[in-house]
Amino acid sequence: MVGAMPPEALPREVSGNGYNAKHLQRQLPAPRAEAECKWYEEEIDDDLKLCYALNSVLHRGTSKYQEIALLDTKHFGKALIIDGKMQSTELDEFIYHESLIHPPLLFHPNPKTVFIMGGGEGSAAREVLRHKTVHCVVMCDIDQEVVDFCRTYLTVNREAFDSDKLCLIINDARAELEKSSKKFDVIVGDLADPVEGGPCYQLYTKSFYEHIVKPKLNDHGIFVTQAGPAGVLTHKEVFSSIYNTLRHVFKYVQAYTSHVPSFADTWGWVMASDHPFDLTAQQINERIKDRIEGELVYLSGESLISSTTLNKSVHQSLLNETHVYTEDDARFIYGHGRACCA
Repeated sequence: MVGAMPPEALPREVSGNGYNAKHLQRQLPAPRAEAECKWYEEEIDDDLKLCYALNSVLHRGTSKYQEIALLDTKHFGKALIIDGKMQSTELDEFIYHESLIHPPLLFHPNPKTVFIMGGGEGSAAREVLRHKTVHCVVMCDIDQEVVDFCRTYLTVNREAFDSDKLCLIINDARAELEKSSKKFDVIVGDLADPVEGGPCYQLYTKSFYEHIVKPKLNDHGIFVTQAGPAGVLTHKEVFSSIYNTLRHVFKYVQAYTSHVPSFADTWGWVMASDHPFDLTAQQINERIKDRIEGELVYLSGESLISSTTLNKSVHQSLLNETHVYTEDDARFIYGHGRACCA
């Protein structure tokens, strides 16, 4: 980090060299405020940190449920941080949200109703609403503060928030699904990572999938969830366990991955259904053309199919995984973050 130069680093006045105090005052940069934040630092492990240079901190606070920050980063634009973990950034959020939303909606024969668990920033709803067949999207996020400041600052999603097709509910997604009399064609888990002490880990458990999610799916219904880091060195944190847990509940389970630059890792998603995922790349491309308004930036039929082919290390881990998520035996993602000041 570059701060004000210490006194010992300043050039000394030398007779006849042309420098004087006024000249130095004009040439040297003005000292920066000591409390000005320059970097966001995310601790990935005890001995590993990622740093993101900042323009400013747009919002930082603690809600009833979690710590929240909206940062303006130099490289990735606006970034949403929850419980110290990077959730999405302006520059590359399309990778995460296209990968989360479009595969289950494209594999479904005719998706009309969608329930989003979480998704407070509005990006998941934005992508769902691009599907011409969809006439109702329920977005249920537990944290009013997250929704409010994302609605204020993330201008790209204002049209989605204002859509007549969107039903926004502030509540615990588990409680909302449990009491709902409706069923849905697609249920989406756009949840924060399972962090110890956070509000989301119970929404990754076998009992939740089996007793609450699956009964709320229509025939041919599809469930999809973000499933955490899925790199060679990180996939055993939660990705393999989420995949294995869903295999105990649904007949067909499909894991897929993509690299997300701002996460500095490969990321994972898992789809689950009692009907097979058997479309070809050509069929997917035809559905993209027929169903989706506007051009997708990231996803195509070919890239979607290829994303389901995992490298040997990850593939073997998923096949050999035995851990099942329960309330009493959960796995958590390590780490936290903070804004560092000069």
